[in-house]
Amino acid sequence: MSTTKLNDMVSQTRRDILRMVHKVNSGHPGGSLGCAEFFVVLYNDVMSLKEGFDMDGIDEDLFFLSNGHISPVFYSVLARRGYFPVEELNTFRLIDSRLQGHPTTHEGLPGVRIASGSLGQGMSVALGAAQAKKLNGDNYLVYTLHGDGELQEGQNWEAIMYAAAKKVDNLITTIDLNGQQIDGATNDVLPMGSIKAKFEAFGWDVLEIEKGNDVEAIQKGMKDAKLKTGKGKPVCILLHTVMGHGVDFMMHTHAWHGKAPNDEQLQKGLAQNADTLGDY
Repeated sequence: MSTTKLNDMVSQTRRDILRMVHKVNSGHPGGSLGCAEFFVVLYNDVMSLKEGFDMDGIDEDLFFLSNGHISPVFYSVLARRGYFPVEELNTFRLIDSRLQGHPTTHEGLPGVRIASGSLGQGMSVALGAAQAKKLNGDNYLVYTLHGDGELQEGQNWEAIMYAAAKKVDNLITTIDLNGQQIDGATNDVLPMGSIKAKFEAFGWDVLEIEKGNDVEAIQKGMKDAKLKTGKGKPVCILLHTVMGHGVDFMMHTHAWHGKAPNDEQLQKGLAQNADTLGDY
């Protein structure tokens, strides 16, 4: 897919995020906006996906969202990719909706394979899926996304240790390094030192995408990551993003981690992102 088309989709995804969170005055726009480029590229230019959806995910790539609070960006990209009607985004966080604040599975939303949002658990599930693919002779890949603040949860490090020890080399894990979490900057809440050095010490192959809000940089980085699979090590991508990217008054601050824009702020945010594919 062309860079122009992907960037158009990013703009529309940001509009979707703002509108969803604004309507119910609830949700997490900051991290969602910051990961818009990543999700659009992943689902439209990187992963090999079958038509339709089934929970087994045999003979296709799989994705597991661990930091489930950024569900708005996940739902937008799934809908725009055709997993469910775009109009359903209008039901975000409503009672009995399939689009809850954190992804769930009990309502059978296409594209969602695990309930997530209890931070620290996603990699463990992804490892099971990746090993199942190996046992089944399925050569497709498993992708995950995690927040940098999420790495403060201990279960991650058990999974990180296990992945390298068992040579789970069909796994590509991405860490969203925006430096922010709900209570402030990650370095103020709980400094983690060099995440790159930690993953390498645990036996992972690590690469960085310095421009994590640039479509072309993500395309190249994901391509490089795929080339590293199948060589005995799990692969980690450190994705340097800006929380709230694409909406100037939401950028570089944890203040918009879990706060919805008011009417005036919504219009400002929409004005900074062109309507390219049509709002729902």
